[in-house]
Amino acid sequence: MLTQHRKPICLSFMSYDLPLWSVVETDATLYQKDLEKFHVLLTEPLIQDVSQDSSIASEHDLLTRPLPSATPRLLWLEISPYRVIMTMQGNGKFSYRHFWEQGVYGISRYWLQTETLTGSYQMRLRNFTRHLALESNPLPHQPLPHQLRVEYELWTEQLQIGHYVLNLEILH
Repeated sequence: MLTQHRKPICLSFMSYDLPLWSVVETDATLYQKDLEKFHVLLTEPLIQDVSQDSSIASEHDLLTRPLPSATPRLLWLEISPYRVIMTMQGNGKFSYRHFWEQGVYGISRYWLQTETLTGSYQMRLRNFTRHLALESNPLPHQPLPHQLRVEYELWTEQLQIGHYVLNLEILH
């Protein structure tokens, strides 16, 4: 029962503890795997990487020079009412994968690639999912989800390093 829908979405991420807030509004492809399982696939808008030596350049130079090229990043969410897996890949230097399940310590992995082919580093953190809610259309002929909210804590060893919220709205 694999069906595919192209939908506008709003994906937001925020921290309760830190000044972090990000919103992405774009189109995504929604795949319905079965009655309660969905995959959401989207290309995150380009993030420009401005070099650190900009402090010595004049303001005029910063505004007129072309921005360095950037590679789009692919976000893939596997969602159900019970668990969410989010994977980001595609820019060649940084990738991550989060696993969230209500009331469970999941894993958040981050991969950092160096400039050489032999260098890569993996950082593994724990996350505790405080709240996971998937809201779907109650009509039986169109059970597509319209909102996902995941509230979680991020931990390294015994130190909590923040409380975060991921919110996905699928517009119909």
